[in-house]
Amino acid sequence: MKITILGTGAWGSALSLLLAKNGHQITLWSALRWQLEEIRNTHKINSVIKGILFPENFIIEDDIHIATKNADVVVVAIASQYFRQSTETIATFKGPVISVTKGIEFESGLTMSGILKETIPNCIPVALSGPSLAGEVIQGIPTAVVAASHSPEHALLAQELFHSPVFRVYTGNDIIGVELGGALKNIIAIGAGICDGMGFGANSKAALLTRAIVEIRRLGVALGARPETFVGLSGLGDLMVTCFSPLSRNRYVGEHLGRGEKIKDILAGMNAVAEGVPTAASAKRLIQKHQIDAPIISEIYSILHENKDIKESITHLIGRTQKSEQMDTFSI
Repeated sequence: MKITILGTGAWGSALSLLLAKNGHQITLWSALRWQLEEIRNTHKINSVIKGILFPENFIIEDDIHIATKNADVVVVAIASQYFRQSTETIATFKGPVISVTKGIEFESGLTMSGILKETIPNCIPVALSGPSLAGEVIQGIPTAVVAASHSPEHALLAQELFHSPVFRVYTGNDIIGVELGGALKNIIAIGAGICDGMGFGANSKAALLTRAIVEIRRLGVALGARPETFVGLSGLGDLMVTCFSPLSRNRYVGEHLGRGEKIKDILAGMNAVAEGVPTAASAKRLIQKHQIDAPIISEIYSILHENKDIKESITHLIGRTQKSEQMDTFSI
């Protein structure tokens, strides 16, 4: 099939190589013209990933309309802050659009599939998410993800497109749950990095993840997701890999915060987007709107966006009123 990838960051690059190996014709587009020019001249993939080159038969296109005009499928790998403005330029596209972006739009509270419904009204949104670090996917390390859509036919299409001997794809229909799991875990990964930066041990991180998945599930259910989705690949699976891997950008941000660095300095020194930072603001807004009890997400928001002292946040979390463990019971 003819597949256009919007976005040439590490994740978009990894998936384009995977799709090419599966025999598909790939067109690359990016809003960063200099990046496209570099790919044309050197075939080098995102600077985060060393030693891997794009195949010479990839089509590199500066014009998003030309890039998508004859595409059978569009894959969107654009940072959430720029997702709407990029996709609304191809409003007339008809067909499946697979979002691999993990975020929540601040103004609307929408996930990426919600934005797609507004910007490309005749498309069929699919979300691909799960524990899938770009560098490991490029290296061919076995990985499993989930493709979710309200259209079973198009979830199966995504499964067929991406499935390979080292990349297993499950299908699902809880697209909002899959997207929220992928977005909200980035906030928690910053918290996990803070634990590492402050020299905490396994006890602290295990407690953080266990209680955080409860908060993620609470917010997800309030927004229409199914609770069981959050113990799957796009929930617990993605949460674990992002919180523990040294390749995680969000964990990196948290680690440097835990060492005493300022958030603006950390972000200025990165050559990639840490989605957990803007997502924390979006999540905080949704927590307030729906009156969700989510103290961990709220404290991470305060550290990132209100310059709250980390030790004060930890004291507040541990010192809250004693209570029984509430897991928001559900059946699978």
